[in-house]
Amino acid sequence: MTDQEYHQLIEDLFINLEEQVDACEVDLDYESASGILEIIFPDGSKIILNKQAPLHQLWVATKFNGHHFERHGDKWIDNRSGAEFWQFMNDAASKQAGTNIVWEAE
Repeated sequence: MTDQEYHQLIEDLFINLEEQVDACEVDLDYESASGILEIIFPDGSKIILNKQAPLHQLWVATKFNGHHFERHGDKWIDNRSGAEFWQFMNDAASKQAGTNIVWEAE
């Protein structure tokens, strides 16, 4: 993957998440700047997504732990657990919010 492809994939993913946060029934908010997207939960906790351009990775920090995702085919996969990004985000956000949250890839 080229640097340009990487940046476009992350930009698209961030926009998709921002739109879904806005539409979510749970009272979530987000802040985005300089390759970082913070999803803010009602209790003040956050899930922080961070571009790691030199590695072509996406790092995700939750209230519980951190994960590094790399692109494999058409999916982002966690290096440690093998979890697919969107399923991971559904599980992590639901756990952090204390209620079911479902987000989907475009």
